Amino acid sequence: MVYIDSFDDFEKAAERVYLNAPMKTRCVMKYDHVNSCLKVKVTDNVVCLQYKTDSQQELKKLEKLISNLMKHMASGER
Repeated sequence: MVYIDSFDDFEKAAERVYLNAPMKTRCVMKYDHVNSCLKVKVTDNVVCLQYKTDSQQELKKLEKLISNLMKHMASGER
């Protein structure tokens, strides 16, 4: 699978995937110790988006994105 290079592109695509299929979308984060990077995957079983980073600034952005997605999921709103 291919990783998305730009965080902004990943963020927009991940939100789009969630809004298109909120009941099927899931997000997985995994830390790769060998390469010292965080890998994030958002999928709805049709579209699979992947992003990886080792930048501290992008980790903060990823934290904010995941937090926003969790708020949407918890509120039940689309």
